Amino acid sequence: MANNTITAPKGFLASGVKCGIKKSGKHDLGLIVCPAGAKAAGVFTTNKIISAAVQISQKHVKSDTIYAVVVNSGNANACTGEKGIKTAVRMCAEAANYLVVDPHHVLVASTGIIGERLPMGNVTAGIEDAIGQLSDSATAGMNFTKAIMTTDTKAKTACRRIEISGKKVVIAGTTKGAGMIGPNMATTLCFITTDAAITKPLLAKALKAAIGDSLNKLTVDGHQSTNDTAIILASGMAGNKLIKNQDSSYKKFAAALMDLCQDLAKQMALDAEGATRIFKVVITGAASRADAAKGARAVADYDLVKCAVHGGDPNWGRILCAVGSSGVKLNPRKVSCKLDALSTSLRAGLTVFKNGAPTNFDRKKASRIVSQVSHTITVDLGVGKYSDFCVGCDLSKGYVTINADYHT
Repeated sequence: MANNTITAPKGFLASGVKCGIKKSGKHDLGLIVCPAGAKAAGVFTTNKIISAAVQISQKHVKSDTIYAVVVNSGNANACTGEKGIKTAVRMCAEAANYLVVDPHHVLVASTGIIGERLPMGNVTAGIEDAIGQLSDSATAGMNFTKAIMTTDTKAKTACRRIEISGKKVVIAGTTKGAGMIGPNMATTLCFITTDAAITKPLLAKALKAAIGDSLNKLTVDGHQSTNDTAIILASGMAGNKLIKNQDSSYKKFAAALMDLCQDLAKQMALDAEGATRIFKVVITGAASRADAAKGARAVADYDLVKCAVHGGDPNWGRILCAVGSSGVKLNPRKVSCKLDALSTSLRAGLTVFKNGAPTNFDRKKASRIVSQVSHTITVDLGVGKYSDFCVGCDLSKGYVTINADYHT
């Protein structure tokens, strides 16, 4: 069976261990290692309150070469002051010591409960254990994925294989996240490996674009984390001609990376805390791309829309209310709203509001559309030519239960 984990591209080793950070006893510390060194790029949370790991990785990712990423779950190491910074630095140093590299060439990421200090005794023992279990096997790759999970119920991985300048190039990724998702320039934790030979600036450009139109277009509850981090490592071992211009090779790589990230985003949406359905909000006819993005996110984040979707209620009034209160420019006399489902029998879609007035639509069919596992809401603002989208999920009793019981 093919390896579709982060160890699939050439040049990468990984591991995931249990070191006691999580009270549950599940996997909670992982390593990705590129022994020969990799080019790296990252995007991070734009929250003003950021974790120690984000602060350190933002500095280290500027290095020409990165040899490893050390990650823990169960503890965010956020809002932990100067001691938290020293902890993140030490995590890099511990991994670097075993690999005999400079600590500045190691990245770090954390996720979990905010405001508690990491138990460094457990962490250092975990790093040593993880070093000993490094492997390029699919099992090792999956253990890493398990080690980054928090309230996730499913492992989230994706892999793409393409050909560039006659060489097989592999891109693989994994992500975690089920709640506290309303990202901006990063999302929860996401790690991508590739054996493509590509320059650092173009790697960064491709990552920013891919995250921007996939994971950044996902909202579970509109809340942006203090720890959001997305990192890509490129070993260059595929042997393809170095991608150093925005030519056809770059476009092929960027498209595959985008596709992979959109796959991961969909997996996250379907595993959102308490979620039973996902929906895509498309805004068309906007005066600007910014307005389109703002309107789409407003609908996807609107609690009353999310509750209606959970109940299979095609309540277009809530959708229009969300758009109207978002501050975007629109023409009330030209605003329209349409519901579409992926199901073949319902694919024709249904216009429920057109040119500022409700239509005489089939309410039972509308309810069936909204009751699908996935459907699309399209709103035309009637004032321009721009469009954008956002992906959301329903709001269920399960979300409240999970977050009411989550330890603080």
